[in-house]
Amino acid sequence: MAERESRTGGSIDVGGRYDPIEVLGILAAALFWGWLGLRWLNDWFGGLFVREGQAFLPPSTFEFLPALAFAVEFAPELAAGVWLTVLLTIVGIALGFPIAIVLAGARVYGRTTRWVALGYIELVRGTPLLAQLFVLYYGLGLSSFIRELPGVGTVSVIPEQAVWVAMIGFTINSAAYQAEYLRGAIESVDPGQLRAARAIGLSQIDGIRYVVLPQALRYAIPGWTNELIYLIKYSSLAAFITVPELFNRASSIASENFRYLALFSLAGLFYLALVLTATNLTSRLEDRVAIPGLARRDERLRERSQ
Repeated sequence: MAERESRTGGSIDVGGRYDPIEVLGILAAALFWGWLGLRWLNDWFGGLFVREGQAFLPPSTFEFLPALAFAVEFAPELAAGVWLTVLLTIVGIALGFPIAIVLAGARVYGRTTRWVALGYIELVRGTPLLAQLFVLYYGLGLSSFIRELPGVGTVSVIPEQAVWVAMIGFTINSAAYQAEYLRGAIESVDPGQLRAARAIGLSQIDGIRYVVLPQALRYAIPGWTNELIYLIKYSSLAAFITVPELFNRASSIASENFRYLALFSLAGLFYLALVLTATNLTSRLEDRVAIPGLARRDERLRERSQ
């Protein structure tokens, strides 16, 4: 029987069966996120299953494999840092997205606002993210102001001031980069479609909202994926303003036991798992919202090469 390949909901069905590699990937992701979710719940609620920071299974159980025993021993401490890495990434890209839409629209369709948006984008993209975080945290003194807000740093669900400053910094930075991705996507939509929308009675704002943006947002997904991956990795810069995220946690532990190679290798595996998850989710999103009758870019390139 000839192999039949089809895509349904992001899964590849080969010969009537799921691709074993993809099945293994799904199982690995379920195991990783299941463990991580249980780890967070255990620590947030004061130790539902074991003491905070303690492994679910004794590391000595895996003494036959030293590398695995090491990972079991120190992964719980790194898991707390993973939570802040995920939080900074999601908040930065989610809050930056609506700002990016406004900036991109101003860049393409604005007159005076075009130059305001351009100034913001070039200023943010032209300066290092670390320098921006230092200005916000040390220069402007945002940490002192945020520290005085109710509940900050005293309630477990409300992070300390450094985390809030980092979220503000990532939002400001991500908005500029997302705006450029969106601008390119908007300009890839045929300008005749906006003229057609105006011809049938829509205002320019409505034409952009109902005709241009629904297509542009689909075209922007690959660039948006890059920004998501960049934020996951750049979240490590928050360590320099005392945010105890994944890199900070690994560095603190390594400074005590001097096992830098092993700990940063373990932290690198966490980053890799986060990046692979983000890439897979955005790929599935691109499949789900693809414009009917319009092949994805990689499919068009594949057809041209045949």
